[in-house]
Amino acid sequence: MKGFSIASIPGDGVGKEVVPAAQRVLKAISDVHGGLSFEFTEFPYSCEYYLEHGKMMADDGLERLKEFDAIFLGAVGNSLLVPDHVSLWGLLIKIRREFEQVINIRPAKLLQGIRSPLANPNDFDLLVVRENSEGEYSTVGGKMYQNEDQIAIQNNVFSRRGTERAMRFAFEMAAKRKKHVTSATKSNGIVHSMPFWDEVFQCTANDYPEIAADSQHIDALAAFFVTQPERFDVIVASNLFGDILTDIGAAIMGSIGIAPAANINVNGKYPSMFEPVHGSAPDIIGKGIANPIGQIWTAKLMLDHFGEEELGSKLLDVIEDVLKSGFLTPDIGGTSTTKEVTDEIIKRLKSL
Repeated sequence: MKGFSIASIPGDGVGKEVVPAAQRVLKAISDVHGGLSFEFTEFPYSCEYYLEHGKMMADDGLERLKEFDAIFLGAVGNSLLVPDHVSLWGLLIKIRREFEQVINIRPAKLLQGIRSPLANPNDFDLLVVRENSEGEYSTVGGKMYQNEDQIAIQNNVFSRRGTERAMRFAFEMAAKRKKHVTSATKSNGIVHSMPFWDEVFQCTANDYPEIAADSQHIDALAAFFVTQPERFDVIVASNLFGDILTDIGAAIMGSIGIAPAANINVNGKYPSMFEPVHGSAPDIIGKGIANPIGQIWTAKLMLDHFGEEELGSKLLDVIEDVLKSGFLTPDIGGTSTTKEVTDEIIKRLKSL
């Protein structure tokens, strides 16, 4: 039997509702599969933890987390309690950086059963590969002077190693899909980092002659996500550009509540972390209507990471079957609860 130990961090808000739901789905998969098991260990790291301890995680938190095969995260943040830059950098980004989770992948596709806000979505199915360790989200910079003279400087950092690593990952993913990679750039406006990005992309593309490659300026690319999403396969983007594009990807699917993500460690030294794109949704906490699809689809990405792609594909098929049958939470036009959607997914998994 293949057993996986998972560090579970429900986090804040609806994370505490959708993480247990997704864990129930993974338990059902292990029951059906027979040769697969998951052991979850829950950690209380969250904004509530911060209010009690003055920190987002325990001092030995990373030492404890690194012993697991993967981290399953729900949501981080409650700006009414803790400033967002404190909560994010104290937990989510801290784990990403310390565990060298240098790649972030976020798929977006037209799911059967969900009506896209686009008039003609044309069965889009795309994957954004986001550089996850540097770029615009560097910590280089600072503030100086006071009052009306105050200035803030934020430096973007693009290394050839980090940039090329993300691009090669994107080309490898495209080789398993529709064999097309699009680079998100802005070299007509950002005069140093983006021409450098373009240069590395062209050099990398030369090593993959069987993969079609093109570049799009980020503003045009964002528009094409809305007008022609079906034209894209794999998009490789910097930290900030990838973050923005994937929220658009979630929006054209129909709800940010269904969008999954994976933070991938590629060197095997540390666990990867799997999280939905959505936040803690403080407006619906405790109502039982949080959409569990984002967290459950995230579980599918974790199955893929563990080499269980066939099981992952079956899970996504079941998700779409359930959605087609009308089990929809309010954010996608339905009246079903978190539990009802989860129960139906489990029921259909067990009938496979």
